[in-house]
Amino acid sequence: MTLSATARVAGIMGWPVGHSLSPRLHGYWLSEYAIDGAYVPFPVMVDRLADALRALPALGIAGVNLTVPHKVAACGIVDTLDPAAKRIGAINTVVVGSDGALEGRNTDAYGFIASIAETAPGWMAGAAPCVVIGAGGAARAVCVALLDAGAAEIRLVNRTQARAADLAAELGAVVTAARWDERAAALDGAGLLVNATSLGMRGQPPLDLDLARLPQGAVVNDVVYAPLETPLLAAAVRRGNRTVDGLGMLLHQGRPGFAAWFGRDPQVTPAVRAHVLAGFAP
Repeated sequence: MTLSATARVAGIMGWPVGHSLSPRLHGYWLSEYAIDGAYVPFPVMVDRLADALRALPALGIAGVNLTVPHKVAACGIVDTLDPAAKRIGAINTVVVGSDGALEGRNTDAYGFIASIAETAPGWMAGAAPCVVIGAGGAARAVCVALLDAGAAEIRLVNRTQARAADLAAELGAVVTAARWDERAAALDGAGLLVNATSLGMRGQPPLDLDLARLPQGAVVNDVVYAPLETPLLAAAVRRGNRTVDGLGMLLHQGRPGFAAWFGRDPQVTPAVRAHVLAGFAP
């Protein structure tokens, strides 16, 4: 890769950041579209986040993605937040304006819906109840995405009942909280099931959920992408449900940031998916 003196530069901040697949994703797009630019990892400790973000305009960096543990803290550092970021309470994308101002955006909700639309065409958020497992940052982004897509009923299930109840109360009457011991019953009549927890991730226990009451026409999504087929998705495949893995959300959430920094709306293709998959740790 050869950069000119006018190359556009963006990257990702996290601590640690070496596990991130975003440099592989954005690097592919930069090469695919022959863009004069670079996307690099920035390992930034928690107590240096404000300094690092405020340095972006002076360094001529177009913006960054944010990963753990910076998504929430950055909301209090940037100058403005987009509507999705305000509702979700976290940002994963920072865009440096022409005046040096930092805009915080959240593209996780966009990535979630785009992934569902790509993999399960014809699915409609308002056609049947949606069940979301979890009450953390990922679940919040998923719920906001579903509300914006027209969901008429969201059943939120979490191991800690109080967290689910608090999130449901914040998001409005469409969202209701079910007890953890009611999780199997919450699947009755559902059109979508989403695991928005780390359960099923490599090194974590699987999600303990009996799918017997889930309609066969329902779509099952897992935001976990390592492994690509979680125990939940494997069980859904065996009973004939359409499934959506977590990699699609990762790929699609990167598109708006890339467009803002490099001026090109990138496409999620089988080739880019295969390229990112090849970077998975064994």
